[in-house]
Amino acid sequence: MLTFPGDPPFKIDSFFSRSKGDPFELALMSIGSHLGMHVDPPAHYPDGGATVDQIPLEIMIGPGIVLDMTGRSRIDRQAPEKSDLQDHIRVLFKTDNSRLLLANKFHEDYTHLTEDGALRLVEEGVRLVGTDYFSIEKYRNPGAPVHTILLKAGVLIVETLGLSEIPTGPCEIYCLPLKIQGADGAPARVIIKRD
Repeated sequence: MLTFPGDPPFKIDSFFSRSKGDPFELALMSIGSHLGMHVDPPAHYPDGGATVDQIPLEIMIGPGIVLDMTGRSRIDRQAPEKSDLQDHIRVLFKTDNSRLLLANKFHEDYTHLTEDGALRLVEEGVRLVGTDYFSIEKYRNPGAPVHTILLKAGVLIVETLGLSEIPTGPCEIYCLPLKIQGADGAPARVIIKRD
């Protein structure tokens, strides 16, 4: 599994094994809190922000929309039209990044959200925003201003979504991170249901 450069890789080792005479199988896993599909709660950047276990389910589950942002190198203030958002508080961006997730190397030039795009989402009342690559932020963006804008406003970020086969438009979103007390992030399963 690819990781964001510098993040710890996934590891799994056998701990108990029937082949070693143990009565059952049990593995020991080592996983970064931001590996694969995961959530960034406010605690990821601002001091004193809510941790994963403090995020209300009402933010993570409910009506949302998948917006088509393919063909764009960045998602700025003008990218989603007001009519596109349709007052949804859960917004997922489907970009050209979806195909990059299938590559065997990290791409630094992925589609990202800009600072003015993040401010626009906060102004529109968005509470959960997701993207289809390892970070919603431009690669090596000093100070991580996009994360800071969103997380300080209490907007949950979901990253590394597999949206290549997901149609755009309104949907039901079920974002289910591991409930780890005090965690700055957690792997998540995100289910998108269409009518």
